[in-house]
Amino acid sequence: MKLNRTTTGILLAVIATIIWSGNFIVARGVINDIPPILLAFCRWLCASLIMIPLGWKSFRSQWFEVKRHPVHFFWAAIFGVSIFNTLVYIAGHFSQAINLALIGTTSSPVFSFILARIFLKERIPPKRMAGLLICIVGILIILSRGSLEQLYRFQFTKGDWWVLTGALSFAIYNVLAKRKPTAIRPVTYLFTTFWIGTLVILPFAIAEYWLNPQPIHFTAGLAGIILYLGAGASVASFFCWNAAIARLGAANTSLFGNLIPVFSSLEAVWLLHEKILPTHIAGMIFVFAGLFLSNLRDRKKTLNTEQSATN
Repeated sequence: MKLNRTTTGILLAVIATIIWSGNFIVARGVINDIPPILLAFCRWLCASLIMIPLGWKSFRSQWFEVKRHPVHFFWAAIFGVSIFNTLVYIAGHFSQAINLALIGTTSSPVFSFILARIFLKERIPPKRMAGLLICIVGILIILSRGSLEQLYRFQFTKGDWWVLTGALSFAIYNVLAKRKPTAIRPVTYLFTTFWIGTLVILPFAIAEYWLNPQPIHFTAGLAGIILYLGAGASVASFFCWNAAIARLGAANTSLFGNLIPVFSSLEAVWLLHEKILPTHIAGMIFVFAGLFLSNLRDRKKTLNTEQSATN
């Protein structure tokens, strides 16, 4: 069965969020094993090396096209690679993983909506706005466990501000990815942004190590985490996410980031043997309902579009 453009975009966005869902757990879980900027550098170096057999031939054939857009590639690499996850890993030293997931997933879609409206002139229909609000309600239900008192006690910490800045950075990347030069292939785009972003992080990782040396406990487990971050949370997820943006738009795709704490909760049950609560189920229902509503298109309009495409 052939999937339409919207369905394919939804599936790609969901796959990306499943892979990304472990990133916030990693950010908190390895704080005693490796400093944050060095972790970010190792992640993106791993990803960039993986991209060599996947993207070098394409990059070389499009080198002259890449050189025509140096400003775009530089800023896409800065916001999508160098800044976003580096700030998340820094935040992991100050905030709990649940705070990282909450702030990162609820604020980035809002930022993306605003930026997409300003710079891409994307229309924000009432259904999409309602879907965003329903998603946020679902996230708050999960994190508050149904208690308003727990929400009242919620306070921003130093780490929360770091991850909030990271969420803004990723929202900017979403807008830039939507404006990707049309002649550039996706694999060339990722190859270029990964390597630029990795090289930008390098001097900061060196400075972090020399100014505040933290012993690195390099184990097989840490190596596996870096491989997961490099191969999965970087290469595979970015391919899926960028392809979803091309099909759904920057603002609509960003809504799927709200699935991350949902999948993180399921992973906690599976990997950490935590109990799933009724509020978790209720929150997940709200998130999925919000996503469904925001991607629900007018049937008549869709049929007209498909008929035009076949004529």
